[in-house]
Amino acid sequence: MSRSGIVVVGSLNADLTIYTERLPQPGETVHGNGFAVNPGGKSANQAVAASKLGGNVTLIGAVGDDANGTMLLESTAGAGVDVSRVRRCDTATGVAVISVDARGENSIIISAGANGTLAPADVDFDAFRDAAVVCLCLEVGIDTVVAAAQAGHDAGAAVLLNLSPYAEVPELLAGLADVLLVNAHEAALFLGSEAGIPDPDAAVEAWEPVRSRFADRGLQRVLVTLGAQGSVVLDSLALGGQLTRIAPTQVSAVDTTGAGDAFTGAVAARLAAGDSLVAAASFASVAAALAATKKGTQAAYPTLEQVQAAQPFPN
Repeated sequence: MSRSGIVVVGSLNADLTIYTERLPQPGETVHGNGFAVNPGGKSANQAVAASKLGGNVTLIGAVGDDANGTMLLESTAGAGVDVSRVRRCDTATGVAVISVDARGENSIIISAGANGTLAPADVDFDAFRDAAVVCLCLEVGIDTVVAAAQAGHDAGAAVLLNLSPYAEVPELLAGLADVLLVNAHEAALFLGSEAGIPDPDAAVEAWEPVRSRFADRGLQRVLVTLGAQGSVVLDSLALGGQLTRIAPTQVSAVDTTGAGDAFTGAVAARLAAGDSLVAAASFASVAAALAATKKGTQAAYPTLEQVQAAQPFPN
């Protein structure tokens, strides 16, 4: 049976964003120069990004029976995401308080709210029957993430685990992940060796010991993002182990909030379309860069046509 669906399980947040010339130091107050309330949450962002890039996406999550919950449902559904499995509850919708400086860098604090009510019982196996990719992050309870990973695995889908925000994960979850997506800091935390992570501008060969250590932990296919320095694909399933450096896409960043989610959603969309991990990462590099050229998250995410116009890819 041909599969092309994407199931995203996890968080939906209202993003409370304030823009400022620079981020404050501890104990310091600085002036802001703009404020916005936008739809967000890592999973909702990834679902919207994948959908706008041509994916057939179902989102499983929870929001409150409040104005923020309505905003999030309207935003994700408006991007073409199936939100019929997003549950409304009495707990307030999750929020993220975000500060963005003049360089587009950000700091984020999240409060789980309704996301904290998402439980393994919300993971309905029927949602996974046609899934090619299951996309997961760690903004909801680990038991729910494990249940979703198991459902995706049992359905024959590729499980894409974004290890963010970082937390220790059980061996079972790591074993269920077909593709692990981390940044360099998360990679170091997972492997327990900060000194072993190469500098972002190091030659790709320097990543061989990292590939080997991930493989020893059961992670055969890993994508490490390096911010403005691009990303690197570590594929231990390829003959001899494959290391591939993905060049960054150069843009003038306005707001990097949610750019990582755009990257993850783009990887999910292209894997579901049948691309290799390297091709998916190359495509995602462009999608994430374009997302950083506008303020906000979901509204800033590019369409498939916009990414192809910036750097043509095969259909």
